[in-house]
Amino acid sequence: MLRRHVSGIAFLATLFCASGASAQEPESAAAPLEELVVIGDLGSLPDEDVQSVFGFGKSLLYTPRSASTVSEEMMARFDMRDIDELIAVAPGSFTQSFFGVAGSLDIRGTPGETYFRGVRRLDNPGNYPTPIGASDRIDIVRGPASPIYGPAKIGGYLNFNPKSARVEETGGFIDETTGAVSLGAGSWDKRILAAEVGGPGRLGNRAFGYYLYSEFEDSGSYYRNSGLDQTLLQASFDADAGERLHLEFGGMYHDYAGNENAGWNRLTQDLVDHGIYVTGQPLPLDTDGDGLISHQEFDVDGDGFTDLNPFAAGLVPGGPGSLVPGDSVDGVCTVGTTSVFGCRPELMRLVNVGQAVLDGSQVLVGPDDFHATDVLTLYFDVTRRPVDSGWEWTNQLFYEAYDNLNQVAYGFSQFHDTWVIEDRLVAANSWRAGSAAVSVQLSPSLRYTNFEHGDDYTNEYFDRRDLTRPAGPLDTRLLATQIDDDYTEYYIGDYLDLGLAALADVTWDNGFNVLAGVRYDTIDMESLQPVEKLLLASANNFCAPPDRSCVRTEASDRFDGLSWTLSVSYDSRPGLIPYATVSRQSTVIAGQAAEITTDNIASGGAFDVSRLHEIGLKGSLLNNSLYVALSLYEQQRTDFSAQATVTNQASQTEGAEFEMRWVVSEELLFTLGYSDMEVINLNTLEAGARYSFIGADDVPGIPPESIYGGALAGSVIRPGPSGARRAGVPRNIASVTATYDLGNGIAISGSAVDVDAVHSGFSNSVTLPAYTLVNASVVFEKGNWTVSAAAKNLTDERYFRANFPNLFGGVVVLPELPRNYQARVRYRW
Repeated sequence: MLRRHVSGIAFLATLFCASGASAQEPESAAAPLEELVVIGDLGSLPDEDVQSVFGFGKSLLYTPRSASTVSEEMMARFDMRDIDELIAVAPGSFTQSFFGVAGSLDIRGTPGETYFRGVRRLDNPGNYPTPIGASDRIDIVRGPASPIYGPAKIGGYLNFNPKSARVEETGGFIDETTGAVSLGAGSWDKRILAAEVGGPGRLGNRAFGYYLYSEFEDSGSYYRNSGLDQTLLQASFDADAGERLHLEFGGMYHDYAGNENAGWNRLTQDLVDHGIYVTGQPLPLDTDGDGLISHQEFDVDGDGFTDLNPFAAGLVPGGPGSLVPGDSVDGVCTVGTTSVFGCRPELMRLVNVGQAVLDGSQVLVGPDDFHATDVLTLYFDVTRRPVDSGWEWTNQLFYEAYDNLNQVAYGFSQFHDTWVIEDRLVAANSWRAGSAAVSVQLSPSLRYTNFEHGDDYTNEYFDRRDLTRPAGPLDTRLLATQIDDDYTEYYIGDYLDLGLAALADVTWDNGFNVLAGVRYDTIDMESLQPVEKLLLASANNFCAPPDRSCVRTEASDRFDGLSWTLSVSYDSRPGLIPYATVSRQSTVIAGQAAEITTDNIASGGAFDVSRLHEIGLKGSLLNNSLYVALSLYEQQRTDFSAQATVTNQASQTEGAEFEMRWVVSEELLFTLGYSDMEVINLNTLEAGARYSFIGADDVPGIPPESIYGGALAGSVIRPGPSGARRAGVPRNIASVTATYDLGNGIAISGSAVDVDAVHSGFSNSVTLPAYTLVNASVVFEKGNWTVSAAAKNLTDERYFRANFPNLFGGVVVLPELPRNYQARVRYRW
C-alpha cells in the first residue's frame, strides 16, 4: 500500500521534513515548546482540546488520528454555507451528489456520519441539507469512530459543536450579552435571515449561560422547478447547579422543504462534453386518463411484472450488438451474446426523436416534486466534578427524531418516521504514576432506535422525461406515498444497543504515548414488513400475487461484537509527532432512515466490523505558527455481503492525506490539502459484477432512443480490482486557501480545489472531466457592522458530480452551478 502513494506525497514529505529541520532551535530537544498565541489564525491551528476523536481532551496535534477542525471564524471568512464547501479545508473529504441534497460528506470515499456534541445522529445521506451556520466548530474525523462512541461507519464523521455561551479555554461563561443579526442574498433569489444572542445570567446565586440562534431561508435555485425553504432554531444552556455540579442542555429544530435533483437524464459522453441531448417522447401508458401512470399500467401484459425494465444477465459494457428480440422465447432479447429478460423493445422506444443543446439548469425536477423533513434534536448533560482529584462523572442524554416525505414525479417516493434516544455515562479520572500521566474513561451506554420507513422505487424511470419539455402524463407516476400502498419496501421495527467501553491514555515524560480502548456491544434487532402495503412483484420482491413467498415478513436476532483501538505516538520535541493506530470498529448496517431490513437481520448482515491501519506524522513548527499532518491508511469493512446500498457499502480504501495550515503573519493565513485514495467495493470484487442501470454508452450498438422509454438494467461485468473500483470518487484532490488582512477592516480570501476526472458510473462508459473550482471573497468590518461578498466558481468552470454512481451513474449526472455570487450584511453587539 505504501509504495502506491509515494509518488503522490513525496514532495509533501520533503516539505514536511524541511520544515521540521528549519524549526529546530539550538536549545535542548527536551525543552518544552513555547506557547505562541497567533492573532490571525482564525482558529485554524490545532491548539484547542477536541474531545470528538477519542473522548479525551487532546488537541489534534497530539491526537493519533487524521482529523481536521473548521472554526466559525474560518467558515465566516471563506463564506462557507454548506458541508460540500468543507472539502477545501479537510483532505480526504469529497461528496458525490445524493440527488442534490448535501446531507453528509463522503470521507475517504465512503458515506460519512454526523455527530452532534460527540453523539451520533440519525443517518442522513440525503434526507435534508445539514446546516453549518449554527456551529461554533466542525470536527472532521477520518476513519471509524473511537470505541467510546459506539458502532460507526468506516469512512469517518463530522462532529458539530453548537454555538454556546461557555468559553472552552476557561470553562466559564462569556462576560456580557452578545448577539448579531445578518441578512444574506445571492444569485437566483437567495435570501437568508439569521439572528443570534447569548450571554451570562444568574438564577438565584447560580450562574448560567445561554445562546440562541435562528436562521430562516427562502431561496430560489439555478435549477428549474427548484427552491429551498428552511427554518433552523437552536438553543444551548450551561448552568452551575452546585459547586461541583454542571448542567448543559438545549436542542435544535430544523424544518426543511426543497426537492431532490437527479440532474441530467439520457446521459452520454456527448452530453457531458458538448451538451448534446437526445429528445423525444415515450409511448403513452396512462390508460385511465388520470394524468398519472400507476404500477399496474406499467404492467402492459397483465402478468404482474413490469414490461419496461428488462434485465441484462452479465453485460460487458461497450460491447457490440443491438437489442434483438429472441426467435423462440417470448420476452427475451439479446445484446450481442448477452440475454436480456423481460424485454419488450416495442414499448421502450421514443417517438419524435431529435437533438437539442441542454442548459445546466434544465434538470429532472417536476413542478410538483417536493422533499420535506422535520428534525428535532435535544440533549441534556449532567457533570459532577471531583473536589480536587478523583472521578468526574458525566451523563449524556440525547434524543433525535425526524419525519421525512419525499415525492419525485418520474417514479420515486419515500417516507421516514424515526427516532433515537441514547444515554451515555462517562466516568473519567487522571493521575500521575511515576513518570507518566494517566487518563482513563469508563462508559456504559444504551441506544434505542425506532423506525418506520417506506420506499417506492419500482418503475423508477429517469429517461422517460424529455428535459426540453415539461413533465406530463407520459412520464409522471402515481406514487406509493400518495395512496399509501404499493411500496417497494416497508419496514417497521426497532433495535437496542447496550454497550460498555473503557479507554486509557498514558503519556510518559519522555514524550511516548499509548492510547488504548475497548468496547463490547450487544444489539437486539427486530423488523417486519406489512405485506398488505407492498407492491408485488416489485424491484425488491420478485414474486407476483397470490405468491408471497419472496417476502420475508419479519425477523429478529441478537448481535454482539467487540471493538478496540490501539495507538502509539512520540512527541519528539521540537514539534514532530509520529504515530500509528490500529483499530477494529463495529458497525450497524442501517438504511437511509436508520431502518434495518428483515433480510439483513435474518442473514446476519445487519452487523459488521471495520478495520483501520493508519500511520502518520504531525508537527507544530516555526514557533507553533505552522501545523502539518501526513497520514497513510488502509481501512475496510470485513464482510462483503453485509451492506446497505444507500448508506453503508462493504468497501476497502487505501490512501494518503496531507494537510498544512500556516499562519505566515498576523495578516496572512495559508492552508494546503492533498488526498490520494482508491476505494474498492468488496462485494463487487467478490462477484466480478454489479447490478447497475445501463446507459446508452454502455451499449453503443443500440440507438439510445430505443431504450429511453424504459430502463435497461442488469448485472454489469467488470472483473478484477480495477473493475471493482468505486465510481465517482476522485483519485487525487488538492486544495489551497489563503486569506489576508489588508488592514482598515478589509480582508480578502480565496480557495482553489483541483479534482481529478472520474467515471460517472460503475460501467466507466462516461467520464466526467477534471476541474478546478475557485472561490473568492472580501470582508469589510467597520465598528459593529460587517459586509461580505463572495464569488463562487469564479472562473465559471463547467463541471459535474456523479449522482449515486454505482447504481445510477450510467444514466444520470448532476451539472454543477456556474459562477454565482452571494453577499451578507451583519450587525453585531
